[in-house]
Amino acid sequence: MKIKVLLAAFLFVSLLSALQSAYAQRPSTTGQTTFRVVEDGGTGPYSAIMLTESTLPTHTVFRPENLGAFGKKKKLPIIAWGNGACANSPWEHVNFLSEISSYGFLVIAIGPMPQEGEKGTGRSASSQLLDAIDWAVAQNNDKKSPYYHKIDVNKVAVSGMSCGGLQTLEVASDSRVSTVVVCNSGIFNTPGNGRSAMPNLTKQNLKSIHSPTLYMLGGETDIAYANGMDDYEQINHVPVFMANMDVGHGGTYGQPHGGEFAKVATAWYKWQLKGDSAAGKLFTGEPAGLSKDPNWKYEKKNLP
Repeated sequence: MKIKVLLAAFLFVSLLSALQSAYAQRPSTTGQTTFRVVEDGGTGPYSAIMLTESTLPTHTVFRPENLGAFGKKKKLPIIAWGNGACANSPWEHVNFLSEISSYGFLVIAIGPMPQEGEKGTGRSASSQLLDAIDWAVAQNNDKKSPYYHKIDVNKVAVSGMSCGGLQTLEVASDSRVSTVVVCNSGIFNTPGNGRSAMPNLTKQNLKSIHSPTLYMLGGETDIAYANGMDDYEQINHVPVFMANMDVGHGGTYGQPHGGEFAKVATAWYKWQLKGDSAAGKLFTGEPAGLSKDPNWKYEKKNLP
C-alpha cells in the first residue's frame, strides 16, 4: 500500500513538473507573462520562447529568452506576422516563427498565444500588424519594459502567409517598413475574387511597396502561385526576389524548425534587418546562392 502511495505521489510530482515546464509563468513589469518553449527553442544562437505579453494580449510574441544579450550595440529588429486563413492565431506557424526568433528577432504574430494542440478561433485584420509595430516601439521607449532600448525600431518587417500575405501587402506602405515578406500569397487579378475575410486589394496596391520584397511560394500546386507570380511580374520599382519550392500552399511551416521556408526567410531577415552580407549571398549574384539548393527555383529583379 505504501509503495502505491509513494508511486502515485511520484507520478503527480512528475506531471506537475512537466506542466510547469510547458506552461511556465514569469513575472513581468505589468503582472504575469505566460511563455512556452517551442520545440527546442530554435537552431539560432539565442534560444527562443513563445509568450503572451500582458501589455499585448491580442498577439503572440516570439523572442530570445535572454534579453540580456541585447542593448545599445545589439538590438532586436521587429517582424510583424499575419497568419494563413486570416486566423487570429499563429498556431500553424509556431515552429517557423520560433526558429526565426532564435536568430535575434522580435517576432510579433497576430492572435493570442495558442496552447498545445489548440488551433485558435476568430478572424484577424491587417491593422493588427500595425498594432504589433506600435507596441514594439512603445516598449522600446518604456523605462519599465524589459525591452527598453533593446529594439531596433528602424528595422521593421511586415510578413504573412496566404491571407496574412495580403494583410502584409495592405500595410506595406507604412513608412516604418524596412522589408516585406509575402508567403504563399498574391493579389487576385479580379477585385473581390478572394474570400470575404481577405483584404480586398487590387494590383494597384503593389505600387505602394517601398522596400525590398521577398515572395515565397509553394510551386505550381500552390493555389496562390498564379497570383503571386503575377505580383512579381508587376513589381518593378523595388528589389524583389521570388523563391519557389514545390510543396504546395501549406509550405513547410509545421516541419521541424519551420523547414526550408524558415531557412530562406531567416536569411532574408538577417540580410535586410541586420545587414548580414553573408546571409544576403543567398539572394545576390548571378546565379544567386539559392541556386545551389535543388529544392528551390528563383527569379529576382533590381538586386545585385
